Amino acid sequence: MNVQVFPTKDALAKAAAALGAQAIRAAIAAKGRANIVVATGASQFEVLEALVADQTIDWTKVTGFHLDEYIGMADDHPASFRRYLRERFTEQLPRLGAFHFVNGDAPSLEGELERVSSLIAAHPIDVTFAGIGENGHLAFNDPPADFDTEVPYIVVSLDEKCRRQQFGEGWFKAFDDVPKTAISMSIRQIMKSKLLILSVPDERKAAATREALEGPVSNLCPASIVQRHPACHILLDPQSASALSPAFRAGLSGQSK
Repeated sequence: MNVQVFPTKDALAKAAAALGAQAIRAAIAAKGRANIVVATGASQFEVLEALVADQTIDWTKVTGFHLDEYIGMADDHPASFRRYLRERFTEQLPRLGAFHFVNGDAPSLEGELERVSSLIAAHPIDVTFAGIGENGHLAFNDPPADFDTEVPYIVVSLDEKCRRQQFGEGWFKAFDDVPKTAISMSIRQIMKSKLLILSVPDERKAAATREALEGPVSNLCPASIVQRHPACHILLDPQSASALSPAFRAGLSGQSK
């Protein structure tokens, strides 16, 4: 892992976008196309804003995917990740080559899983933008996460802490409105990305950040799996880094951890 702490959330986001843009340009130069995964949620607002503003990327040569979507949710719901990404990503990039949305309200759930799994299997991912949940989840792989399945997209159950995070971020009017199931990109599929960029701001992520970076690799903290990724960059702000041990923080001056 390469772990860095930035002075502000905005600085963190700009660095994440710049790092991802560099990888996208390199993939296009090497093979003529780039395949990416973009995340949603409050931690990604500034990252996506900075990324879509990058004029150095030939977006016509980029194919995108996203991590997850609630099961049974219409794409015009305020909490829909398809809506989030249309408003903040695809509609801002009219020349984008392609974007494959996960349809959580598809008539056939099994058919949708097969469709998006087949698509991503045909598009090896160059860079994934993601975050870490308050419960340590990666995408919607809540603890105890499935570290073994090779299926790219799976059905998952959302635990109470995850659902309370979604409610706390303001996506739902009431906690009981937060769905209990979702389609999520699997852990092994996320780990297949050539480059992982995790943007993790805010104090509410501090405990999960410490567990993911300093604790053992365990499906009880799904994000801890990134300790085994060969090219993972984790970008923090002072608040999200506040629970890290002094020994760990001492090694963060530009060093890989």
